This record gives sequence, C-alpha cells and structure tokens, in this order.
Amino acid sequence: MEEDNISTSTWTQGHISDNPHDVIPNYDTPLDYEIPLEEIPDTTQGQAFFVATIVIAVVLVCIMLVCGVGNCLFIATLARYKKLRNLTNLLIANLAISDFLVATVCCPFLVDYYVVKRLSWNHGIVLCVSINYLRTVSLYVSTNALLAIAVDRYMAIVHPLKPRMKFQTAYWLIFGVWIIPILISVPSAYFATEREYPHSAQTHDKKIFCAQIWSADQQLIYRSYFMFVFIVEFLGPVVTMAICYARISKELWFKNVPGFPTEQLRRRLRSRRRTVVALIGVLVAYVLCWAPYYSFTLLRDFYPALITRGRNSLVVFYIIECIAMSNGVINTLCFVSVRNNIPKCFMAVKLANWRSVTRVIVGKMTEDDIRTSSLRVTEEVECTRIK
Repeated sequence: MEEDNISTSTWTQGHISDNPHDVIPNYDTPLDYEIPLEEIPDTTQGQAFFVATIVIAVVLVCIMLVCGVGNCLFIATLARYKKLRNLTNLLIANLAISDFLVATVCCPFLVDYYVVKRLSWNHGIVLCVSINYLRTVSLYVSTNALLAIAVDRYMAIVHPLKPRMKFQTAYWLIFGVWIIPILISVPSAYFATEREYPHSAQTHDKKIFCAQIWSADQQLIYRSYFMFVFIVEFLGPVVTMAICYARISKELWFKNVPGFPTEQLRRRLRSRRRTVVALIGVLVAYVLCWAPYYSFTLLRDFYPALITRGRNSLVVFYIIECIAMSNGVINTLCFVSVRNNIPKCFMAVKLANWRSVTRVIVGKMTEDDIRTSSLRVTEEVECTRIK
C-alpha cells in the first residue's frame, strides 16, 4: 500500500479500537471520502476536541471509580460468603468481573491516550493488542451475561414449577458466557497494530494510533464478520431480552395470583416487580448506550461518504464511544439496587460474628446470645433467597 493512502485513510478513523467493528480501512484505490494530505486538519485543535476531551475524561474517571470500587466489593462479598452464591448473583458476578477488568486495566491507558497524549499511543504493540482484545471480550461478556440473567428471570417467574438450573449446569452456562466472546474476539487482537499518522500537515508532526487494520482485499470478510457479530452480540440478545421481560411483565402485572394474597405473597410480588423494573432499566440503558455506537459503525464502514468528510466526525465518534462505555457505570448502579440484600447480609453476618466472638471472650451466655444466633440464621436464609 502507498503511504499516502494510509495517512489519509487513518485520519478519519484513527482511534483506540473498542471492538471488532472499529476498522481502519487502508484501501489501495482512492476512496471518495479521502482528503489530500496537505488538507488534513488537526483534529486535536479547537473547541470541539477540548470539550470532547473533558467529556471523555469525566466518563473514564467515573468508570474507574464506580465500576472499579463497586464491582470489587460485589465480587469480594460473593467470594467471602457462600450463602450469597445463588444463580442470579453468579450471573451478575460475570458482568461485574468484565466491567472491573475494563475499569482497572483498560481505562488508565485510555485516559493516557485520549486526554494526556491527545490521540497518541506510546505503550507498545503488546499492550495495544491486549487492550483491544480485553475491551472486546468485556463487551461481549457483558452482553451474554445480561442475556443469561434475562433468561434466568424468565424461567423463574414465567415457569416457576419447572426445576431451577443446577449449579453444575450454571457453571457450564458461565463458561459459555466467557468462551464465546474469547473466541469471536480473536480478530480484534489479530488485526490490531500500531501505525504512525500525521498530527499536523504544517509541522509534519506524527502521532501513533493503535487500532485494527483490515486491508482492501479483506473488505468482504470484514463486513461479513461485522454483520455476524452485530446479530449475535447485539441485535439477537436485545430482541431475546425484550421478549423475556415482556413475558415477565405480563406475568407480574397483568395476571391474577390464584388463592388468597397473603402479606408474604404481596411482599414477594413487590420484590420481584422491583427487580424486573431494574432489569428492564438495564436493558433500556444498554440499548441507549450501544445503539448509537453500532449505528455510527454501520454508517462509517458501509457508507463512509455520509459521515467522514466533517472536521469533527472523529470527535463525534469519541463521544459516542464514551457513551457506550458508560453503560458499565449504569449496570453497576442498577445491580447494586437490585441486589440490595447483599450489603445488608454482609453487615448482618459480620455483626453476628462479632457478637459471637465477644460473647466467647467475655465468657457469658445470656438470652441475647439466643437472639443473636437466631438473627444470624434468619439473615443467612434471607441472603440465599432468589428474588
């Protein structure tokens, strides 16, 4: 390929790749949206890029704080207390792990790339490949985990008389949640590379971007692969989750409960409704965050002339990309509210353990010990309940 074609093409698309659809087309034949090298504007200058940098910095810092700390506490609590390891919590844990990895491993490098170095990668090819691959795997793990949670809730509420999934089967399900993204994300690592591009045509400064590069003769393969991933990891899961939650909503809100509704049944119904409302909110947030990203990617890679002639088209993409990444923050906050029994159980068990140790040290046994022991059993049973 000619070096000029590489330079002009990469100006419109150069960025840290988030998933296999983030392509840097390097075609031998001139593209109708290519801009002559001497006319390439400096994208990192101007008010638009400055505002985009602020937005990106805020979003990435929020991801590191909320997803990093919140998901770490959630994972540590599940690891410490076996009583909390019901099927729903285990599925949520997969989502927490994927978001935690992005927050602690990927986001610091992205802050350096977007904010500090202003679109220049200075960490070598190994980290370039690793960050591309990890972010792609994390996205698809999150999608698969949300789909598994929706199906689990559907089976528990719409078909309550059917036996729940055994833990051995659940572990195989969790294995599938991870192994499928690990396999289909391989192209994001294979095609990831570093490439210099002109930072300013006037000063001839150069920067380094880290992204995936598919050559011209691989265009058909790429587009086929993109459509496969789009259907399997976005459109299909979204449609399936929407159907599951529609059936669940019909069951919980529009179907009369047989028999006399006791106060216990009312509490259980309210609890399930709260959970489902939060899960529907997670689904809506997922669509609102990722639909613009997939839409922009479709236009960029299938109809590039529509969006890539504008000076700020790349800046717009970075904003859309950060909105998509912010979905991890929304997931963390929503699932903390859904599983609000976890911190209560955590504190109750720790308090019960501390009281028991205190009683042993003091050497006294009173009626309070019986109440404390009873409280502990009650709280542990409550922790194991599946909403």
